[in-house]
Amino acid sequence: MSRVITLTTDFGLRDPFVGIMKGVILSICPTASLVDLTHDLEPLDILGGCLALEAAVPFFPAGTVHLVVVDPGVGSARRAIALRVGGGYLVGPDNGVLTGALTPALERSGWTAVALTAPEYRLPAVSRTFHGRDIFAPAAAYLAAGVPLERLGPAVTDPVRLSLPGCRFEGDALMGEVLAADRFGNLITSIPAAALETMPGPVSVEVAGVAVGGPMDCYEQGCDGEPAAIVGSTGRIEIFVKGGSARAKLGLQRGAPVRLRSAAVPETFFP
Repeated sequence: MSRVITLTTDFGLRDPFVGIMKGVILSICPTASLVDLTHDLEPLDILGGCLALEAAVPFFPAGTVHLVVVDPGVGSARRAIALRVGGGYLVGPDNGVLTGALTPALERSGWTAVALTAPEYRLPAVSRTFHGRDIFAPAAAYLAAGVPLERLGPAVTDPVRLSLPGCRFEGDALMGEVLAADRFGNLITSIPAAALETMPGPVSVEVAGVAVGGPMDCYEQGCDGEPAAIVGSTGRIEIFVKGGSARAKLGLQRGAPVRLRSAAVPETFFP
């Protein structure tokens, strides 16, 4: 038996680190199917890793192993863990990168986590600086080969939980924030599409106090060079510029405030 293994890191592709991890995986499980989600996360960007998982996990088959290495604490006392949840597995450092996109699932029963301490499922020598090679890649490979999760180490009941920023009502406005910018310069926000669907009537959108158009039904509806809102493929409100970059046009970074208002905001909404 073998499974799909996805790889998400902040390693980039200039150095051989990603290739080395793949070599370790294929040495243990030669039939594994390897899928690169991204290796272009900003260095040490745990939230970016969470967003990548949130966007991708629902589209992979049951049993997929998601290997994530965004690890500012490599070599420290932070745990190395693996989780089984929702029919799949996640392997990586216990710093919230594995749990940020899974908060609803972890609030229910039916998940299991272990610390990756069993020496037979690591490389013989473990460095202080490359746990992706020495701990995480072997664990992912053994899971893909059918080794039961529980054999990799003792149970963990308290994985570090990172909750992604959400949105909230302030008076008649729904407030959120910019979480990330994609390669096209689209600004991905913390406001889910469900919030927009709940707000009746025309909705206005502001980002850092700047009014933007929309929400639009497609990118083509935007005016050339002007920022506008749209529901993106991840199910979040995004700010885009037709033919350009919203990040460059607005000069905004993560944390910039986003506000939605409508003529008739419901009294209660809990995104």
